[in-house]
Amino acid sequence: MEQERAEHVDPLPDRVGHVAGVESLTLDGHRYYFGFDHRSDLVVSPLVDDPGTMAAFAAEHMRQTDGRRDEAFWAELVAHAVETSALVPEDTDREFTTAGLRAGLPDPGSHLLCLLGATGEWDDASTLSPEVQRACARLGFDEDDVAEALDACLRAVLEDGAGGRPDEWAVVRGVLTSAPRDLPGNWALLFSPLAEAVAGHA
Repeated sequence: MEQERAEHVDPLPDRVGHVAGVESLTLDGHRYYFGFDHRSDLVVSPLVDDPGTMAAFAAEHMRQTDGRRDEAFWAELVAHAVETSALVPEDTDREFTTAGLRAGLPDPGSHLLCLLGATGEWDDASTLSPEVQRACARLGFDEDDVAEALDACLRAVLEDGAGGRPDEWAVVRGVLTSAPRDLPGNWALLFSPLAEAVAGHA
């Protein structure tokens, strides 16, 4: 099916040419598409709110195992991303609301946190604030596994409260509140409400 000429979307820095598929999520009932490199667990595009724009972006900046494909090919994958996902088993796992994101801390191991890690591409704790680095060191976490540290710290805070786990809370607060500033592209759309929830959490 012929696609309308879509608006131009800039790629994420250093994430061009990945072999990737198309995934989607909804925020407040509005669907956004994005490229995802399943071999590297890496988000490779901004959030794109138009299917034609996503197909055009993928044709220019993404690849399949046999190389570049045209917009018509990618349009089929975009449509498929509405119906199913290779990242989550249930549609409810990829449906978000601003109110829900602001309501409290996320569940450890949730799809939301997986997306955060795949978008942020944390290689090591040196990318985080000195406060978070010191807290990770005191807790004995490896510098090269920020996602594991965040998940473990979040579990501890949810179980014992922020006041009972000051170092763990420093990690959770530092990572999640810095996400809107540090993430590439427009992914702050999804993670700004979460940062607000963490900033207001007692």
